[in-house]
Amino acid sequence: MVGSGLFGSSASRSGDGRSAIRRNSLREQIADALREELMAGRFPAGRNFTVKEIADLYGVSATPAREALVDLAAQGLLTAEHHRGFTVPSFDWDDFLEIFEARTLLTDNALRHLSGRIGRYDWARLSSLRRRADAAVRASRSGQLDVLVGCDLRFWQEAAALLCNDRIAGYLGWLRVQSWMFAAPHLRAAGDLSGVCWDRHGELVDRIEDRDQAGAHRIINDYNLFTVRLLARLLGRTLESVAVLPLLRDPETPPLVPEQPLGGPAEQASGEVVAEVVAETVTEVGLGRVPMPRHLPPGRLEGPPHPLGRFGGGSGEPAPGR
Repeated sequence: MVGSGLFGSSASRSGDGRSAIRRNSLREQIADALREELMAGRFPAGRNFTVKEIADLYGVSATPAREALVDLAAQGLLTAEHHRGFTVPSFDWDDFLEIFEARTLLTDNALRHLSGRIGRYDWARLSSLRRRADAAVRASRSGQLDVLVGCDLRFWQEAAALLCNDRIAGYLGWLRVQSWMFAAPHLRAAGDLSGVCWDRHGELVDRIEDRDQAGAHRIINDYNLFTVRLLARLLGRTLESVAVLPLLRDPETPPLVPEQPLGGPAEQASGEVVAEVVAETVTEVGLGRVPMPRHLPPGRLEGPPHPLGRFGGGSGEPAPGR
């Protein structure tokens, strides 16, 4: 059955118990809400949806419900079945390793080459990133998995903008959703999660604010290493098959910019390079604000590649109370 947080990041409950739509697009609203349900593990693998069921559940017509389900299926988060509606896919350990290794390789390579990028950065985004970090830390330390999945995703979406590439950031977000779909049921089954999940989001913001690329890289590697170790322990798996472990244990990250005397022309030029470590601020970063890959990666998780639109359409801002 649907958990109490069905509209966790997108809406609030009305007096009659139904969820009140807050966004302009019902299609985006429903897709966002269902996505967070999937990430939180409240819909188990094999769970089947019909268009009518989702339309009735959300109190909307069949058209936006169908569109939302089709969008999620195109993103590989649901499987469309002829005459049977849509089914939650099953991700096993091997699937997770593929997702995890893709995420690690992409992040590591991007961070190693960040110092060579020149562009516009706006440190005004730091306050927003820190608020998201604080929310994620609170949810993690309190063990609120239903809240953590949304806070954590939005934090990393914004932090991923330091890569200065919307497509990389969007692809990383897509991988993170599937990571949560695998991890959340196992975390939920573990019982009390207070203090169990990673909670160093604030330290990462500190490193970014200090323009410390090497330090930020180490913390991100710590996050990834923590994640794979935790899940391996919960599933009784070893780490022998995790080929990217050497990258996480010994990043050897170069400094963000060459060291220069303070106040000189070189430092001023360097400031232009490093001033965007946090995020592109011309547009908001979040679900629906970064383009997803046009085709799903081929592999065991999907059939033939499907063209993708944008990943939802929300503002990326936490809902009230998050």
